Amino acid sequence: MAAAGPADRLVTTPFDDALVPRPRQELPEGAHHVPSWLTLEQQRWLVARFHEWATGPVPIRAARVRGHEMSVRTVCLGWHWRPYEYSRTAVDVNGERVLDVPDWMVRLGRAALVAATGDVHAADDYTPDTALVNFYEDTARMGMHQDKDERSRAPVVSLSIGDTCLFRFGNTETRTKPYRDLDLASGDLFVFGGPSRLAYHGVPKVHPGTAPSGCGLDAGRINITLRVTGLDG
Repeated sequence: MAAAGPADRLVTTPFDDALVPRPRQELPEGAHHVPSWLTLEQQRWLVARFHEWATGPVPIRAARVRGHEMSVRTVCLGWHWRPYEYSRTAVDVNGERVLDVPDWMVRLGRAALVAATGDVHAADDYTPDTALVNFYEDTARMGMHQDKDERSRAPVVSLSIGDTCLFRFGNTETRTKPYRDLDLASGDLFVFGGPSRLAYHGVPKVHPGTAPSGCGLDAGRINITLRVTGLDG
C-alpha cells in the first residue's frame, strides 16, 4: 500500500502492495485525491466484505431525507446513521445494533490519511468509529451536502470501488459555486479535513459500464466513508 501501510496487523488483509498513483489535481486546503490507491485485489476483498455487511444484522437500506427516499442505499458500521443523527441501533430499520468497525478498517483509515497528506503523523490520533458504506446504482445521485452530523471534525476518508462517478467538491458556505468537478474511479482515495472538512460535496452522476474488470463489481459503485463521530456509548 502507498507510503505507510497498516501497522500491527491482527488479521491477514490484502492491503500491502505498493502503488504508483495517477497524477493528483490541486484541491482546496485539507482536501486530497489519491487516484488508484487500492489495487484490484484490495477492491475485490472490500466488495466481498460489503456483501457480508449488506445482509445484516442491519441490512442495506435507502435512508429517508425529509420524507423522500434517497436513491443511494447505505449500510453502516460502528454507528447507524440516519438524517441527521447517529445511534448504535437502527431505530429506523429493524432496531438491531449495527456491526462494529473492524480493526483492519481502522488501520486502513490511518494508512489512507497518511498516504493522502504525506504526513507520517497525520493519523496519530485518528480512530474512525463509523463507516457509511453507500451503494450507487446507475441512476443514483447524491445532492450537495455537508458531513456535519459528527461532533468530531476529524477528516473523512472516502474510498471508491466500481463505476466511476462525477464528484463535485464545493466550498464551506453554500451548495452552489465555487466548486470543483472531478472523476472518482475505482480504487481512488479522497480525504477531506481541516479547512475543507465541512465543504459541500455530492455525486451528480455515475458513469455506467466504467468499473474495471476484476474489481469485484460488474455494475454500480461502492463508496466507503470512514469518520470519527466524537460520540460516547
